[in-house]
Amino acid sequence: MIRSPGVQDRFRQIFAGVDRPLIAMAHLAALPGAPLYDRRRGLPGILSDVRRDLDVLLGGGFDAVLFCNENDRPYQLRASLGSAAIMARVVAECRPDGLPFGVDFLWDAQCALAVAAATGAAFMREVATGLWESDMGRLAPDAGKLLRERTVLDAESVAVFMNVTPEFASGIGTRSPAQVALSVAVSSLADAILVSGPMAGAEPELSLVAEIRESVPAEVPVLLNTGARASSIASYLKFVDGCIVGSDLKVDGNTWNPVDPERVKRFVEAARAA
Repeated sequence: MIRSPGVQDRFRQIFAGVDRPLIAMAHLAALPGAPLYDRRRGLPGILSDVRRDLDVLLGGGFDAVLFCNENDRPYQLRASLGSAAIMARVVAECRPDGLPFGVDFLWDAQCALAVAAATGAAFMREVATGLWESDMGRLAPDAGKLLRERTVLDAESVAVFMNVTPEFASGIGTRSPAQVALSVAVSSLADAILVSGPMAGAEPELSLVAEIRESVPAEVPVLLNTGARASSIASYLKFVDGCIVGSDLKVDGNTWNPVDPERVKRFVEAARAA
């Protein structure tokens, strides 16, 4: 089973000439209104931290960066207008020149798309399909609404990377992740399928990644979405078409810490060698 030949190959247009792209996370500190927001440092502090991390990442040899409101814990399923506005401002002010970038807003795919369209992002990442029980409550995204909104926003060049094994959640139903991945690739027109572990920074089982790659049509990219590490990335790159990495690049491997130049160097060298 394959998708319609009319479906635009956005992923390979973004990463033309790149074999297995490496995408680095640019994590934002908590936004205004979130419990962990640092009122003393305010928006200037958020911008300063993102710019500091980007300086290291952009010199590290990555093929793209992905902005994400990672520290807006506890996450919400619907973004506020204020959070969407601040996210858009940070991305617009920090977006790299000459390198593709993406947007993820946890856990609101509509917000991620809106920010991506407003800032000129090449791609977005979120859970866009299915029905899930999650730490945030019942999650029921709507891919049909999302992709129609992409058309309305005249943002059809924005690739939508769809997470089919989301962190902090489990699916409601009896289908296996591989069956879900195949169905999503065909029915929901995903520009890439993402495979995640049970929470941020956690590795999915290698056998699961292999099974999903085997089940999904060859023309649909499959990416490792969490748990990418210098020590194990070679094993995963045997099965995936690229990866998104965040935690392993941070001081002490801690998701919430600043980016560590030595860890960036180690990861990129390990991935390129693979």
